[in-house]
Amino acid sequence: MTLRLHNFFRSSTSTRLRAALNLKGLDYDYVPYVLRNGETRTPDYLAKNPQGLVPTLEKGDGTFLTQSLAIMEWLEETYPHPPLLPSEPDARARVRALSYMIALEIHPLNNLRVLARLHDQFGADDDAQKAWFTHWVTLTFDALEEELSRAKETGTCCHGDTPTMADCCLYAQVWNNRRFDIPLAGWPTISRIFGNLDGLPAFTRAAPPNQPDAA
Repeated sequence: MTLRLHNFFRSSTSTRLRAALNLKGLDYDYVPYVLRNGETRTPDYLAKNPQGLVPTLEKGDGTFLTQSLAIMEWLEETYPHPPLLPSEPDARARVRALSYMIALEIHPLNNLRVLARLHDQFGADDDAQKAWFTHWVTLTFDALEEELSRAKETGTCCHGDTPTMADCCLYAQVWNNRRFDIPLAGWPTISRIFGNLDGLPAFTRAAPPNQPDAA
């Protein structure tokens, strides 16, 4: 099956999905978009994804899949090896919870649409947007650090020593934090795990600076 990934190099949702595809060993055609130019608001793109968001994964049969976590679950069901989720139910729940902390608690408050709305409706300048972004990252990363540092299930990765969906989310979020110069010094376990992931080809190939549309 030929896969086409409609995405943006700096989008954290795109980064996490690129990492998942790489971990699965799946090849895909890379289709870039510039979000600020409105390229995902055209009739052609909206026919693929009515929300006008990235990423969108296009299957060879013309089907379009949206929402990065849902796509990762589809990948897990369609290409089960190597797994993105552990086999044991409690472990699967933990990995999903770690993933959701990032994908459902941080990202919805800090994505490009929200930052643009803060600017347009409330006049938030760059410093105010950074303060907003940093607040929500810190609130969740403090809790994430506590969970990762104290749980016996944590290994070189978020859960054990094999990358999971949670690692895809964490890796992408740390890269996104760098846009606002948020250091990892206060979160040593997160920093350690990120360093481990950044040494793996599946993740380094997914990193924003290594994409063809990076500028």
